Amino acid sequence: MNDAGDSDIYALKATARPEIAAPDLPYKPPLPQHLKPRIGVIGTGGISGAHLDAYRTAGWQVAALWNRTPQKAAQKAAKYCRDARIEADWRAILDNSEIDVVDVTLHPEHRVEIIEAALRAGKHVLSQKPFVTDLDTGMDLVKLAQDRGVKLAVNQNARWAPYFAYMREAARAGLIGQVLSVHVNVHWDHGWTAGTPFDGIEDLILYDFGVHWFDFVNSILGDRVEAVYATALRGAGQANKAPLLAQAMVRADGAQASLVFDGAIAHGPRDTTFVGGTAGSVQSDGPDLGQQRVTLNTPDGVARPALEGAWFNDGFIGTMGELLCAIEDDREPLNGAAENLRSLAMAFAAVRSRITGKEVRVGAARRLES
Repeated sequence: MNDAGDSDIYALKATARPEIAAPDLPYKPPLPQHLKPRIGVIGTGGISGAHLDAYRTAGWQVAALWNRTPQKAAQKAAKYCRDARIEADWRAILDNSEIDVVDVTLHPEHRVEIIEAALRAGKHVLSQKPFVTDLDTGMDLVKLAQDRGVKLAVNQNARWAPYFAYMREAARAGLIGQVLSVHVNVHWDHGWTAGTPFDGIEDLILYDFGVHWFDFVNSILGDRVEAVYATALRGAGQANKAPLLAQAMVRADGAQASLVFDGAIAHGPRDTTFVGGTAGSVQSDGPDLGQQRVTLNTPDGVARPALEGAWFNDGFIGTMGELLCAIEDDREPLNGAAENLRSLAMAFAAVRSRITGKEVRVGAARRLES
């Protein structure tokens, strides 16, 4: 028979840990040392404001803008980059020898042609996420960039949200040992998308929104990820056509991950992330994506870093900044398209799993299905 003292063994109990200084990790958006880019932006829809504000904050020159509706491009220029040219044809940006980098913010169905043309014109490219809807098309673009000697990166801006970046760097530095688990839980109200074009995306949560978190899992577990099982359903009382509740279980080599998305929570939003390893853990918690507190547990004690910045718009400085640093150093960017295909493969596997009700190996679903 067990005695009362065994409760100390079987119960989940917290013990007092010493407070230690937080390790200084490179979580802030990377900035080039010498490169002074001239950027051309193709597409000036809603999300482009975050891009342009980030570039203005970083001191990077936006030389030209194009949008299908020129007036929208002119409005963005007036607000963020008064000296930028407004081009009548996006090809004029590619023909401009003074432009070094092209930021393509259009929707996926309009992006591939422009990315390919930009690479052929010898431009470095930052593509809005999701990069492509077909892995083989993505591989062709990656090869084209390599053949042309230019860099191709993806605007996975969550990678430089301060808390995600610190957690990733803690894992990369080996501070928590070998990673065993990655768990994210996001509870918020995505009902604002009802009646908008977003409502027509069947996997609005699992794919269009969730790709940020699949990318985070990829940034931690990399090629250890093996398969995904996912579900999605409509929440009781939701107005959206697209399901607002979704979750995914990720199986990896010696590790696991889970993603829970509750997009129909009208009150009391919460966002938590946990990464556990053989020697410690790092977690983040807060009421939303912009307010997060990180705690690092190691054998030495507990650290609570005071992080600076926010996802919007430091994340957008990070994606472009990493691309510019990669150009300057002639290396592959951390958010390079080749590596990003693994994130997309996870998301595509999740969508196929949602459709079939079966676990799907990463890479088996070659394109986004519906």
